Amino acid sequence: MTGIGTRWSAGLDIGGTKVLGVLLDGDDVVRGSVRVPTRRGTDGVVGAAAEVVERLCAEAGLAGAGLAAVGAGVPGLVDPATGEVSHAVNLGIDDRGVALAPLLAARLGGVPVTVENDLNVAAVGAARVLRLRGDLALLGLGTGVAAGLLLGGGLRRGHGGGAGEIGHVPLDPHGPRCPCGQRGCLELYASGSALDAAWPAPDGVPAAAAVFAAAAAGDPAAVRVRDRFAGAVAAAVRLLVLTCDVEHVVLGGGVAEVGEPLVAAVRAQLDRQADGSPFLRSLGIAARVQVVPPGTPVAPVGAALTAREAAVERLAEPLAL
Repeated sequence: MTGIGTRWSAGLDIGGTKVLGVLLDGDDVVRGSVRVPTRRGTDGVVGAAAEVVERLCAEAGLAGAGLAAVGAGVPGLVDPATGEVSHAVNLGIDDRGVALAPLLAARLGGVPVTVENDLNVAAVGAARVLRLRGDLALLGLGTGVAAGLLLGGGLRRGHGGGAGEIGHVPLDPHGPRCPCGQRGCLELYASGSALDAAWPAPDGVPAAAAVFAAAAAGDPAAVRVRDRFAGAVAAAVRLLVLTCDVEHVVLGGGVAEVGEPLVAAVRAQLDRQADGSPFLRSLGIAARVQVVPPGTPVAPVGAALTAREAAVERLAEPLAL
């Protein structure tokens, strides 16, 4: 397959536990997928990302030079212009910042690399895969909690790249200390990590799947954990709607693999929270919630699309004289 058109691109979702990559052809069809465990620290992140891209290309018989671009979605604050990442605490990257895009490009022999916030690329991917129009928030429920925002047809990154970092809005200012330095942050209650702590599951069984299954079977303790978690997620959804009035709130991340039972639990909590408030009821927040279908790689697909678009824009720029 060497000689495949140069509109092919690779997309990476670099999370706290795994690096998931896909190879996208010129018609936006996924042609390959590779997953490896995350390695913390700058060298670990770059090494794992490069390994995924190299394996994707090898399995497709595609030389690295045949890629139009590589896109990477990462947690934390990202400067898309420079590819610098900071405050990605789940990756072992602190506030000093790491120029991830140039480092990965060099490791891959000069292939153009674009780095974006992981929830931003997930929002792009969700809009494309689910064919959603209108303002959208992708609420990622993984190791942490944050949202990617598509507003007015484009990504809303914010002044310093921190738009959508709602996981660090304190839900309980007297709660446990968060790695960010605050107390009681939303992600301490609405993340996959929170479920791991609240409902330890057998090896190989995701805590979210285990607790939702136990709750469906009538286990009172599991019902309490599920409803407390769903209530925290509902608070995040309500925050997104009240601040941005998005038409769609798409639940993504590892916990979203639970699927429709998660949506039902969150909608029930939103309806409960709207009791006694004609204003909240008038917004119809529960009806705006849906979930990424299990197994759908919206983040790496969005990263590949974003990188390809950035590469096209770079080619269209006039030469400096």
